[in-house]
Amino acid sequence: MQKSLEVRGKTADDAIAAGLAELGLERDDVSVEIVERGKKGVFGIGAVDAVVRLTYDAAGEESVPPAEKPAPSKEPKPAPKAEKSAPKAERPASKPARQAAVPMGAGPADAAWKQADTQAEQTRQFLEGLLAHMGVQAEMTIAPREGGGLDVQLAGDHIGAVIGRRGETLDAIQHLTNYAVNRGSDRHAHINVDAENYRAKREDSLVHLAEKMADKAVKYRRSMALEPMNSYERHVIHTALQDYEGVTTSSIGTEPNRRVVVSYVKSESEEKNDGDKGYKEWC
Repeated sequence: MQKSLEVRGKTADDAIAAGLAELGLERDDVSVEIVERGKKGVFGIGAVDAVVRLTYDAAGEESVPPAEKPAPSKEPKPAPKAEKSAPKAERPASKPARQAAVPMGAGPADAAWKQADTQAEQTRQFLEGLLAHMGVQAEMTIAPREGGGLDVQLAGDHIGAVIGRRGETLDAIQHLTNYAVNRGSDRHAHINVDAENYRAKREDSLVHLAEKMADKAVKYRRSMALEPMNSYERHVIHTALQDYEGVTTSSIGTEPNRRVVVSYVKSESEEKNDGDKGYKEWC
């Protein structure tokens, strides 16, 4: 469910920052619509606050459906029958319990998974099995990341099948690996999976693209929309331009068509000139 929040501030950036602080969200989690741009006016006369509307996904705020609450009232009735049938159900019940405790399929692989005492070894076993199912042979290097987690580098012939279109297959492999290794573990670690340094090369091209679009936004004094990107790529764009003078960035749309918009921001002198012009017209 989509919700929106309107926030006021001296400038559009101030209003956006205040809204994100109130919602406790990151900039990439909301779509920003500038309802009214702020004006400083002259000596405080004619000053107008900026108004922005932040739209965000409020699915996590939904409460538990009322239908789930009366469930306990139904439990006491079958209780006597459960006590009588318990002895008969003891042996069959033990088998599903053991199967549910196994993280991966069945057979010898389960024992190997249980014996793996490190997340690095679990990562290696999972990826080897996944790549085997994909019919891809690749050399694997696993190293600890700075600040925690693991870096996995894959190399080999026909590695393009692992990367996929714009890294979509590689992202899916990374997601599955993180889920499989961290599921049920108290030591959660982010596992970054890369192939032939694709992510580093892609990041460099994204930074170059971000700067190019920022130059255009300043030159033509208009907003520039980029192509749809995943959350990681949008984060790279936001980070690359966070200190770029004269522009601001925001994300619009919904997945998988969510994209970054690079918007031109007027300088103080331009805003003052606009204010002077408005003051003269008012006089």
